[in-house]
Amino acid sequence: MTRIITQVDAFTNTHFTGNPAAVCVLPESQDDDWMQNVAQEMNLSETAFLVKHDDGFNLRWFTPTVEVPLCGHATLASAHVLWSEGHLSSDEAARFYTKSGILIAKLQGEWIELDFPVNHSQATVAPPELSEALGIPYKSVLQNSLGYLVEVESEDLVRQVQPNFQLLKTLPIHDVIVTSVTHFDSDYDFISRFFAPGLGINEDPVTGAAHCCLAPFWRDRLHKDEFLAYQASSRGGVVKVRYLGGDRVFLSGQAVTVLRGELITV
Repeated sequence: MTRIITQVDAFTNTHFTGNPAAVCVLPESQDDDWMQNVAQEMNLSETAFLVKHDDGFNLRWFTPTVEVPLCGHATLASAHVLWSEGHLSSDEAARFYTKSGILIAKLQGEWIELDFPVNHSQATVAPPELSEALGIPYKSVLQNSLGYLVEVESEDLVRQVQPNFQLLKTLPIHDVIVTSVTHFDSDYDFISRFFAPGLGINEDPVTGAAHCCLAPFWRDRLHKDEFLAYQASSRGGVVKVRYLGGDRVFLSGQAVTVLRGELITV
C-alpha cells in the first residue's frame, strides 16, 4: 500500500530555506508507532499526519523522537498541501482538530494565516548554568510551556549564540527561545532562535509555536499589535505576527512544495 507524502518549506517563499515539514494525508488513522517511525525516517523537525474529520482534518505532529502538542510550521505546511493538492478549494478555510484544540488556517493571497492559542510567559529564576549553556549574557528570563524565553541585548547576540547542547540537556528545562529587538534600520521588529534538544531538535529552523510566546512578550515591550519577525537559523524564515490581546494569536507565513513521493508501507 502506498501513501503520498509531501515535503514543504514553510515560513518562506524560497526553496531550501524556512522550515521543512513532511505532510501525509491519510485515508484513515494509523497507530502511533507507525507515525513515529515515519517521522524518524523523514528525519525532519516535524512530520504532520492528517485524516479527514467532519468539517476538517484531524492533525498530529511528530518530531523524529516524540509527538508534540503544537507545531506552527507543519500546520502551515499542512494547509498548503490541502490547497495545492486539491483537498480544499482556495476559498475554504482549513480546519484542524488537534491536541491544542481547533486551529484554523486561511489563504490570504500568497500568505497563509494561522489562528493559534497564545502562550504567555512568567518570570522565573533561571539556573546559573543557563547562561553558561548559551554562552552569552542575557537581560531577562521567563518561562512558558515551550521552555525558557531568554531576552538578550542585541540582534548580534541572537545570531552569534552557539549553545552547549550537552549542558543544556542537563538543565530542568532543556528548550530555549532566544530573542531581541532588531537593529534600528532592519525590516523586522524582532529576531529569535529556538533551541529544542528536549524535542530531539538542536535548533528548529522556524518555529510557529515560539511566536505564540513571542507575540505577548514583544507586545508588552514594543507597545504594538503587529510585527514582522525573523527567525535567524541557518535556513532563516519570516513570520507575520498579529496579537490584539486575549487568548489567540495570528501567525502568517508562506510555503513552497519541495518534493512529493510515495511512502510505501507494509
